[in-house]
Amino acid sequence: MMKLIKLLYCVGFINLIFLLSCSKDESSDSPDASTESSGTLNIAPDVPSVYSKIYNASDIYLKGSNVIIQVNGVPDHNSPYYSSNDEKYEAYNGSNDDFNLNPNRISSFDFTFSIPINPSPASKSNPTQLGSIGVAINGVSFYNQYAGPNNKPLTDEIDSFDQFNGHPQQQGVYHYHLEPTYLTSKEGKNALMGFLLDGYPVYGPLENGLQVTNSDLDEFHGHSHETEDFPNGTYHYHITDQDPYINGSGYYGTPGTVTQ
Repeated sequence: MMKLIKLLYCVGFINLIFLLSCSKDESSDSPDASTESSGTLNIAPDVPSVYSKIYNASDIYLKGSNVIIQVNGVPDHNSPYYSSNDEKYEAYNGSNDDFNLNPNRISSFDFTFSIPINPSPASKSNPTQLGSIGVAINGVSFYNQYAGPNNKPLTDEIDSFDQFNGHPQQQGVYHYHLEPTYLTSKEGKNALMGFLLDGYPVYGPLENGLQVTNSDLDEFHGHSHETEDFPNGTYHYHITDQDPYINGSGYYGTPGTVTQ
């Protein structure tokens, strides 16, 4: 009788070990949804898919009537404005014979852009401010067409733009005033380049295979019709090769906010 009890005990113990082992194997094959992410970008499932094109963001999610975009502002391309010991440092190799390296160097920041998810035209024009007026798809800030206060033109500052048309300001914030040539060469000159703070998209300098000129656009440097990303149509800005380059006489819509 004792031998039978011991035999049953051993069989039960072996079955228990087997079940625990199977349970462990099955749980390891099923990824925990709370730890899943798409590379370095965490994008909430309720965010419209167009915002996933901002590929160099860390988090994108909805908060009320705004989409929140968090980036570090650092370009994903080489530049002479990285420290010389940085792997992305590259001496200037552009076409501007008058290039003049400014003394600033690229730094990382915690930028949070909060822009309207359903933008609408503003009843009163809002001028663009100094600093970031929008975010490119690689997380770099867009700046307006001025080189500082008092609407000073970019005439001299242009000579400090690196081979991809960007440079850092005194704090180290890298930004584009002009066409981000790294993005237009990578994505195409007709592609989505980013969003301004009012929530309206920014597109490259080509449309339907044709070069966009300032005369094709309104005072804010945009116009309205359908695009690949917005098949029902939307107002959108275009980058051109002449002043004001990205944005004209202020925002078309009511701007959201950016903090760093």
